[in-house]
Amino acid sequence: MMNSLWISLVQSDIFWEDKEKNLHHYGRLIESVSGKSDLVVLPEMFSTGFSMNAGHLSETNEGLTMQAVRSWAERFQLAVCGSFLACNEKMQLFNRGFFITPDGSSWFYDKRHLFRMGDENLLFSAGNEQLIIPYKGWNIRLIICYDLRFPVWSRNVDKAYDLLICPANWPQVRRKVWDVLLKARALENYCYVCGVNRIGEDGHRIYYQGGSMLIDFKGDAICGCEDDNESVVTGIITKELLDDFRCKFPVWMDADSFEIK
Repeated sequence: MMNSLWISLVQSDIFWEDKEKNLHHYGRLIESVSGKSDLVVLPEMFSTGFSMNAGHLSETNEGLTMQAVRSWAERFQLAVCGSFLACNEKMQLFNRGFFITPDGSSWFYDKRHLFRMGDENLLFSAGNEQLIIPYKGWNIRLIICYDLRFPVWSRNVDKAYDLLICPANWPQVRRKVWDVLLKARALENYCYVCGVNRIGEDGHRIYYQGGSMLIDFKGDAICGCEDDNESVVTGIITKELLDDFRCKFPVWMDADSFEIK
């Protein structure tokens, strides 16, 4: 049997700085694919929006947002991935990615490249650890939004991962860049790529168009969400097709070695 993974892209508006409304709303959207999907991917900071009012919005890995995510993963029997506004016991702030599986296993990734044009670098601490998650026979790499612009950070060394996931709040004015970079990361890393973006206008009057899509290792779209519309779209990726391509066209064997400092 072929090792396939059903992935649902959840593209929606985000209620500005209103966790309860967002958790209720996204919970209903995730419920709609219960029994039909293995993995749900949400936008960046889905429970608050890309807010810098971090003092009263941040929470730990045991807070309200992650309690809801763990509940969804167990109840609907699928993995849930996205990012939230996090803090630690020292009140350091992070834009923290998460990947929670139905059995309660948890992985976390702190965004490496902080968006200085939005003052993210003034408030948040940058992560310095790459994360690869084992799930259902797949190796999955998680990055967040602005990380997508930095190919060295996401370089797939020795086929370490099969799927790259990028939750985002990527504004409409730079939509062309989003489309190009998602495909570029798939092509250069010979992997599947899933990018999920929000829609609507945030509290800073910045507009988001969406453009969420699932892309194969040849840069072709498997599925995608319609611009400016809330939607939950599900696509399938297949490990054997990826492995066959890597065997026939082993670009990874000629890649330059390097060290990130």
